[in-house]
Amino acid sequence: MIGRTLSFYLAGRFARSVIAAFMVVFVLIYAVDLIELLRRSGDSQRATGILMAGLSFLRTPTVAEQALPFAVLFGSMIAFLNLSRKMELVVARAAGLSVWQFLTPPLTVIVLIGVLSVVAYNPASTWMKERSDDIESKVFGGPATGSMGMWIRQKSVDGQAVIRTGGRSLGGTQFNAIEIFNFDDQGNFVERLEAASGELRQGYWVLHDVVAVTPGFEALRVSTYLLATNLDRREVAQAFVAPETVSFWRLPGLAEQTARAGLDPTAYLLKYQELLARPLMLAAMVLVAACFSLRFFRMGGIEYMVSGGVVAGFVLYVATKVVNDLGGAGFLSASVAGWSPGIVGCMFGVYVLLQQEDG
Repeated sequence: MIGRTLSFYLAGRFARSVIAAFMVVFVLIYAVDLIELLRRSGDSQRATGILMAGLSFLRTPTVAEQALPFAVLFGSMIAFLNLSRKMELVVARAAGLSVWQFLTPPLTVIVLIGVLSVVAYNPASTWMKERSDDIESKVFGGPATGSMGMWIRQKSVDGQAVIRTGGRSLGGTQFNAIEIFNFDDQGNFVERLEAASGELRQGYWVLHDVVAVTPGFEALRVSTYLLATNLDRREVAQAFVAPETVSFWRLPGLAEQTARAGLDPTAYLLKYQELLARPLMLAAMVLVAACFSLRFFRMGGIEYMVSGGVVAGFVLYVATKVVNDLGGAGFLSASVAGWSPGIVGCMFGVYVLLQQEDG
């Protein structure tokens, strides 16, 4: 077994490299976002340089979280290349240590980093994103509205209804461009409602500037129309929240609330499984980096090794996005879509290392 002193030394070197790589990525994202906000600040008299700097800082953690796998890949490659350059890996091999023994401390460190990123960093970044959205809506004017139409299904004492909204307020209870198809208890079509705007209250909808179209009758125009509903205001408001802005601890409950509201909870379930599988995904990045970084430094060809590692990491990232899209479309279950990239990446890394080290 590898000694404690060497284990802590390898773990420390690896942790510093990964954290440094992540901080570089964080600073780059912050700089780009700050430049964009400063460009937009000319459109608002409330925008100041200090406020834009603070707003950009609140927005950056969520974006940087998505780049964490790449930071782990680059940090791992830097750590392994430095160990190889200083001949420390050569000494470790001469002492009889296998690749699996001196990879154990880095893998342990990255699993701990992955767990902390899920249970601590993710909730903090989503909280900061919520604050940044509030500040941005106040500084640049008007409530933030969603432009993507959403479909809602409900059942009430009046029968069933399918509702389509063209936009919503930041709170998620005020909507515009509403179209409602009402059906009776037997599923027969009753009427179609077109409303310029509406508000979801406790137990009913309040629709404004409504045109009611009933088969066999002329279209009726009314200023206000009340429609019973079984939807809860809080559930519907939360159901419109993007999965990337929801804390890890809130995702299971929000998925359940979304399903009760008659909406598709797949996006929240998929995000939850992705977060659960993040430590495994980061471990896969470490193994991929090891495949291209453990060659003796003095043998040359470092640029090819680094390029190969970058390409492999990029391919794994693209494959992850493709699998996630398939999961979001319903072709794969949330568990399969969330865990399969990490499992495949680890299997690839283990296979290559077995071929390199054990023949």
